[in-house]
Amino acid sequence: MTPLFAFGYLSPGAIILLLLVGVLLFGRRLPEIGKYLGKGIVEFKKGLKGLEDDLDMSTPVRHEPAALEAPRPPQRVTGAAPKFEDNAGGAITTPPKV
Repeated sequence: MTPLFAFGYLSPGAIILLLLVGVLLFGRRLPEIGKYLGKGIVEFKKGLKGLEDDLDMSTPVRHEPAALEAPRPPQRVTGAAPKFEDNAGGAITTPPKV
């Protein structure tokens, strides 16, 4: 008689035995367990796919330098310099006496 997991091989009899034990142990909850197992496998595959996308090094990311703007010629300023009021500097004035 060979062991169940001899060199990674399960005989058809061993598979049937495992299925019978599973039906006896889980019975009515077997569809629920299968559903949750399927959801878990899908989530695991999504996680692996996301990890592969994050670690994908086959296409290196190139950062092109920003295009330099051509220098502009000096501009002529039209108009006069701004005029300031005498009290614009925030000097304190005394209120008039009553």
